[in-house]
Amino acid sequence: MSYIPHVPYVPTPEKVVRRMLEIANAGPEDIVYDLGCGDGRIIITAAKDFNVKKAVGIEINDERIKEALENIKRNGVENKAIVIKGNFFEIDLSEATIVTMFLLTNVNEMLKPKLEKELKPGTRVVSHEFEMRGWVPKEVIKVEDKGMTHQVYLYVIGEHK
Repeated sequence: MSYIPHVPYVPTPEKVVRRMLEIANAGPEDIVYDLGCGDGRIIITAAKDFNVKKAVGIEINDERIKEALENIKRNGVENKAIVIKGNFFEIDLSEATIVTMFLLTNVNEMLKPKLEKELKPGTRVVSHEFEMRGWVPKEVIKVEDKGMTHQVYLYVIGEHK
């Protein structure tokens, strides 16, 4: 078993979810993978509002998976959004055209070699709040929400160094 990161569950605000998918230019040709999908809000928004081809959430916590599956059903996107139970370090991400995450800087650091190995050039990597040290972002935006400022980083594989 490889490393299982401990990342506290903090849901990404809806306004930030939308901006993450906008900055990645998500659309009908995309396959979105959300690492640590929590309640499924990113994959649901990607499927429902951005009409992506497929949205995959990877989650290890049974409680979050149950919540995500209920939310997927409630939003009627079962045909496009799925949740995989597992450790995202062990799941093949190669079909993704967009990868979203709200992890911690040290986890992002450990993920870099996997992302560089598995993702095709042109794949967009969007990180909420935490940068990928050593990578050059294509864009960094600030999102104001309920008195807080959130940072969103966009990286493009093949243009990130």
